[in-house]
Amino acid sequence: MTDDEGDTLYQAVSSRDARFDGEFFFAVRTTGIYCRPSCPAVTPKRRNVAFYPTAAAAQGHGFRACRRCRPDAVPGSAEWNVRADVVGRAVRMIGDGVVDREGVPGLAVRLGYSTRQVQRQLTAELGAGPVALARAQRAHTARVLLQTTTLPVTEIAFAAGFASVRQFNDTIRAVYARTPTELRAETAGAPGPGTAPATGVPLRLAYRGPYAAREVFDLLAAEALPGVEEVTGPPGDRTYRRTLRLPYGPGTVAVDERAPGRWLEARLCLAELRDLTTAVHRLRRLLDLDADPYAVAERLGADPRLAGPVTARPGVRSPGAADPEEYALRAVLGPGESARVLVESGTPLDAPVGTLRALFPAPADLTGHPVAGALARALADGTLRLDPGADRDEAARVLAAVPGVDPRTAARIRVRSLGDPDVPDPDGPDVPERAPWRSYATRYLEVSPR
Repeated sequence: MTDDEGDTLYQAVSSRDARFDGEFFFAVRTTGIYCRPSCPAVTPKRRNVAFYPTAAAAQGHGFRACRRCRPDAVPGSAEWNVRADVVGRAVRMIGDGVVDREGVPGLAVRLGYSTRQVQRQLTAELGAGPVALARAQRAHTARVLLQTTTLPVTEIAFAAGFASVRQFNDTIRAVYARTPTELRAETAGAPGPGTAPATGVPLRLAYRGPYAAREVFDLLAAEALPGVEEVTGPPGDRTYRRTLRLPYGPGTVAVDERAPGRWLEARLCLAELRDLTTAVHRLRRLLDLDADPYAVAERLGADPRLAGPVTARPGVRSPGAADPEEYALRAVLGPGESARVLVESGTPLDAPVGTLRALFPAPADLTGHPVAGALARALADGTLRLDPGADRDEAARVLAAVPGVDPRTAARIRVRSLGDPDVPDPDGPDVPERAPWRSYATRYLEVSPR
């Protein structure tokens, strides 16, 4: 990093600019602490500050997380949602828990690279390799569980993805400079004796800049599939609920539209707490919480056709999908047929949660369907990948060849299932060439009055 680049980042720290939270972290050599740019503490002197692209990089250099600003709880960098290269794909897969479940070799196989190549590329760009990035994520998951549940510390260690209690204890001490017990005890409003995991894990899902929650919840309400999803309450105070198919078991989530701060309130009920990290990552993708609305507005607002909508509706997001394969199948089936196959082939929950009663059928359950069978077979045998680390160009090529998937449906799947920020709607409104944000341009035109 050049001195000029460092000085630019220091200006963001000096002004406590929340727009950069999650985009980089700064550490103070004299205190051994690292922070988010908007930390309210007294700004340190420039000569004492070092900058890091990730929390894991700061931790790897021996810095501990600030107790005031909690830098581990910031929104993710929007860059990793936009980028389609191997580093962007790797970061998304690590967020989805691939390293915890399959190790670095599993991550490398999914990316089509050797473990050495993956390690080298991530370290060069992020200052930390896949193990360190996953370790930082596990530490954050453990802190959430320590401070929101009364689970025994031993259970939390394995639920967060640690291989042993000793590794868990060592990591918590290194990252937070406290023991797990001390970290739990210091929490204001810590859970009381009556709290049980069955009540769910309460979460605050941080986002950056303005967030057009109404438009997101309008879309979720319009698309909701009864039995799998529901939206209740009046506009402005709605709650979205849905079932989740996760690696270790089923789950349900509830998210409130009303935002008390720069976050959305959510509650996760999981059959296996080991799925917490994956569930949170998928929820963030669904709600597009890691987007950079400032970058989107700067680019799209320069176009005369979009300047008005961008100004009138700040923070419009391009939602993704909680289950990319489910979304793709529903896009091909349509609402009516999706409801029918849910009744016939859905996986019932052990106990209904309100109106939520089942998981949508997995691709393997629909390979014989007359409409969606070709897509289901491509998903089931791995010909088509829609997971967070999928190669978007390769997925688009495969989608174009799947019978029953027309160009507009393929575009919707690319936007929603793959989280591609730069997809024009083939049959929709004329979208300006404002790469990499054409998916957002389409959303602005969709939600703005004609």
